[in-house]
Amino acid sequence: MPRTTPLSDIRNIGIIAHVDAGKTTTTERILYYTGRKHTIIDIHDTKDLKTSTTTDYLEQEQKRGITIQSAAVSAFWREKKINLIDTPGHVDFTIEVNRSLRVLDGAVVVFDGVAGVEPQSETNWRLADNYGVPRICYVNKMDRSGANFLRCVDMIKKRLGARPLPVQIPIGSEENFKGMVDLVEMKALVWDSDDKDAHWQSLELTPDLADKLHITTPSDRKLLADVAKYRTELVDTCLEQDDEAMEAFLTHGTVPSGDVLRKALRKGTLHSAFTVILCGSSYKNKGVQQVLDAVVDYMPAPTDVASIKTVDADGEPIGERKCSDDEPFSALAFKVINDIYGALTFIRVYSGVLTKGASVLNSTRGKREKIGRMVEMFAKEANPVEEARAGDIIALVSLADTETGDTLCDAANPVVLERMRFPDPVISVSVKAKVKAEQEKFGSALGKMVRADPSLHLETDRETGQTILRGMGELHLEVTLDRMRTEFGVEGLMGEPQVAYRETFTKKLTEQYIHKKQTGGSGQFAEVWIVFEPLPRSTGFEFVDETVGGSVPREFVPSVEKGLKIQKEDGVLAHYPTVDFRATLIDGSFHDVDSNALTFEIAAKACFREAIRKAGPILLEPVMKVETVTPGDYLGDVIGDINRRRGAILDQLERGTNIAVVANVPLSEMFGYIGQLRGMTSGRASYTMEFSHYEPVPRNVADEVIAEVAKAKAAAVG
Repeated sequence: MPRTTPLSDIRNIGIIAHVDAGKTTTTERILYYTGRKHTIIDIHDTKDLKTSTTTDYLEQEQKRGITIQSAAVSAFWREKKINLIDTPGHVDFTIEVNRSLRVLDGAVVVFDGVAGVEPQSETNWRLADNYGVPRICYVNKMDRSGANFLRCVDMIKKRLGARPLPVQIPIGSEENFKGMVDLVEMKALVWDSDDKDAHWQSLELTPDLADKLHITTPSDRKLLADVAKYRTELVDTCLEQDDEAMEAFLTHGTVPSGDVLRKALRKGTLHSAFTVILCGSSYKNKGVQQVLDAVVDYMPAPTDVASIKTVDADGEPIGERKCSDDEPFSALAFKVINDIYGALTFIRVYSGVLTKGASVLNSTRGKREKIGRMVEMFAKEANPVEEARAGDIIALVSLADTETGDTLCDAANPVVLERMRFPDPVISVSVKAKVKAEQEKFGSALGKMVRADPSLHLETDRETGQTILRGMGELHLEVTLDRMRTEFGVEGLMGEPQVAYRETFTKKLTEQYIHKKQTGGSGQFAEVWIVFEPLPRSTGFEFVDETVGGSVPREFVPSVEKGLKIQKEDGVLAHYPTVDFRATLIDGSFHDVDSNALTFEIAAKACFREAIRKAGPILLEPVMKVETVTPGDYLGDVIGDINRRRGAILDQLERGTNIAVVANVPLSEMFGYIGQLRGMTSGRASYTMEFSHYEPVPRNVADEVIAEVAKAKAAAVG
């Protein structure tokens, strides 16, 4: 079956933003204007669960009015196929943005025209930087009270370190938002109403335009008066990308045409030389078609971005796979969800062709997978396909062994594609089935949820036997249990949230341990000398082998590392994992008969236990970056409350008519914050938080934590 859409006509893009910036509203309009839907559902109409937007179809999304799970849809615009992923904006679900950006070629970053750059905007921007994803920006909600286009552009420059390049400027703002000036064609685009089928007029830019359109606000009139300045900036920036146009301009004064400017804007966007800025109001149906035009004109096709890297067993790049149907098949599984169709594994095909019934290799796990049903997803609808080609994003039904981040490839040409990086959970709760008889069903459902979401971790407390679920925040864990109810028909109970503390060393020391046991017949013997030393925060654990002369035989060195890795998970203060240290094996001895892998593993464990007690162990706690947005009247109360929570105020920023207080606050002090915040601000303040770093716990708090853990363990044993 030949290719139906040329690779150069495909756009794989994501819509990313802070929560409530208007991603899902924009996606709804995109589907309407591309003809994929004939009605528009607004988020505030979904709370009664009688209807849903296309991409927010989970019950939990409808109830809360937020996106929880990224959803894929596709549409055509100007004969280009746009594969679009609508991602969540809430910090607890950053994993969805992470894995989507990993497989997308470009992104539309949506900003609230009032709030500008918000905390999750920064997190998402950093993720896009990490994966080298080209972006365009869309300043939405220009119709809202307090919307300010220039302030938003300035925040994009200062807070994100970007080089913003407006290709549109708004005509009016707030309730008087009429449309925008297209700086490429130098035309004013003015809508005749807010209706979804309203048409826009393309007007000449005359000096009396502001009077004609009844624009009275001084700042809005000044923006229109400065059109020539923004046009000059646009042309000068574009000429940097086109030597021929630059020469014609300097030699003959030839002003570049719209096509030449669009070509230069595309080139600059692909190389991230600057970031194109658009504006509009998705809710009022103004500017969405222009965003689609920008996606087609400026966003990359799969062939415009760097080839995907292939890596070795240690994750080091060793080659690349070109995006072409003629290359051997390779694809990355970037998401697994539990659906009415079974487990759906979303893949991005990077090279070659995949056909139904094929047998492929999961090179990450060394297992074969038989390809059964293949579907193209339109949010929750699954449309069967017979094949997938380079550049496509599809879902495979009921794969046995493939998980998020795994590579699927042609068995005759095996490769492993670059894996994704996932954040570590910062909060944990104990969970159990609401009905004891359903414990097995509950455990099975929980396992499926964890398989689908790599930012969830599941473990069993060795002493209490409790099932512990770890995640990115209270909402993350709450939504996980609620989804088990709706997707698997099993209800769970959640214990009190627990903070994921860590332990670490503060001193460097050398420790020797001899493991010797004689039990008649062959005995056990192993000796290790290990240097333990603290490392900077967030370094994790490093193991180094510096033995010489075979004092510890080569084949036993991995057993020493294994023993340390196991034992470091059970710290000496309160049984939390030990982090940020290096263990260097410098010497040891063995017995020809009595030494083996197990004896060296036992010796390493014991050596660690002895050393950590002498190395000045301390407790570390996760510290969150918290941004609280409040009316100025309550600023003193908000700051006082943050100080009481052991918070450190970092900054105060203007957010339209409100003030954003940025602070670092220990996670343990943030439980129940939303209730307290609403109470003291009459429900007018809101907050967001994301993990920042680990830092030492004050001595008095550490003593309380250690005593609590000891008490809980004693109660469990008793």
